[in-house]
Amino acid sequence: MEVEASVRLFGGKRRLRDRVVAEATELGILKVSWASTGLAALAQARSNIENGFKKPMQELLDALPMDSISAVRPHSTTLAQMGCRTLGDVRALPRAGLARRFGAALRLAMDQAYGHIAESFGWEVLPEDFKAKLELGFRVEHAPALLQGARRLLVQMCGWLAARHAGTTAFTLKWWHDSMRSKDAGDSGLLKVGTADPSRDIEHLCRLLAEHLAKVELLAPVGDLELTADEVHDQAGHNVSLFPDDVEDGLAPHLVLECVAARLGPGAVKRCVVNEDHRQEWMSHWQPAAAPLPRKPAPSTDLPQPTWVMKEPLKLAVRNNRPVYQGELQLLAGPQCVESGWWDRDEEVGDTRLQVRDYWLAQSKHAGVLWLFQTKMDDGNAWFLHGVFG
Repeated sequence: MEVEASVRLFGGKRRLRDRVVAEATELGILKVSWASTGLAALAQARSNIENGFKKPMQELLDALPMDSISAVRPHSTTLAQMGCRTLGDVRALPRAGLARRFGAALRLAMDQAYGHIAESFGWEVLPEDFKAKLELGFRVEHAPALLQGARRLLVQMCGWLAARHAGTTAFTLKWWHDSMRSKDAGDSGLLKVGTADPSRDIEHLCRLLAEHLAKVELLAPVGDLELTADEVHDQAGHNVSLFPDDVEDGLAPHLVLECVAARLGPGAVKRCVVNEDHRQEWMSHWQPAAAPLPRKPAPSTDLPQPTWVMKEPLKLAVRNNRPVYQGELQLLAGPQCVESGWWDRDEEVGDTRLQVRDYWLAQSKHAGVLWLFQTKMDDGNAWFLHGVFG
């Protein structure tokens, strides 16, 4: 990885190095090394040397074996017959003769490793779909123990999602049974996990997967895993703000709901979802917490919406053509005209849920600010109390 352009973003070279080393283990990386050139860092890693800055780079590379650089390996036998044992021996050969006998690629690689010629790196091209496999180091007989290997795959998936500025709402963990299994067990099994919101939070996805695995019983020992991202949605990054969106020292509320729903069952926990509907009774509905949220905006309104909405509107008395509720009401703002629902048919009643109303903001001396509407259909010009403000 060429990290010079990212040093400031991650808080300096030391913090960036520490983070790479800390996270490398979860990705299955065995060795990490750093130097002022990419080929030098690779050569050091092959020789179990981490820090390429503790000595001058030329002195450090000269002492490494020839096969530390890939371009030298095909010619190692010939070079050994010429008396070369280290990269320093190869570097000491005449440059013109080195290129003429072994090709320009070897001399170019040596110059790039020593920093004489600038290296050029190609961008990593991500696949359009994510699918990764992992062979477990031992056979797993209990489903919760699969999380140890699945976490490594989840880390890879979250990295893929982050690079694509995306999140997943559904992923599948598949496992293959050991060859020494009963015929009834079958070749494999799988577990599908869904989230309400697109996510690439590794800790949340691990907790969610752990809740689901706790309810799975393996039919035979498992030796291999495969993780697939089934549903991927765009998820832009968040700008850093003074006040964080998530709950400090804990999970965000919607993440807690998903974990509880995974433990108690999909229908045990529900959340309120806003609908794209101007009718007050159908502006929102309740759905299982783990179900994906609809990608529809809330309806725009001209007046503020009430804090509490009555389950059944209360018909008001009228005095001097003004509605009365604990005294005569003073209309503050309105009307907000609602004429909607002609398409929504109530099969039990055999009629549509058409609403034709004018909503008003009203002031009561005793009850505060109220939310009223005046009908324009069967009830004539009747007034109803529909909501109360806090």
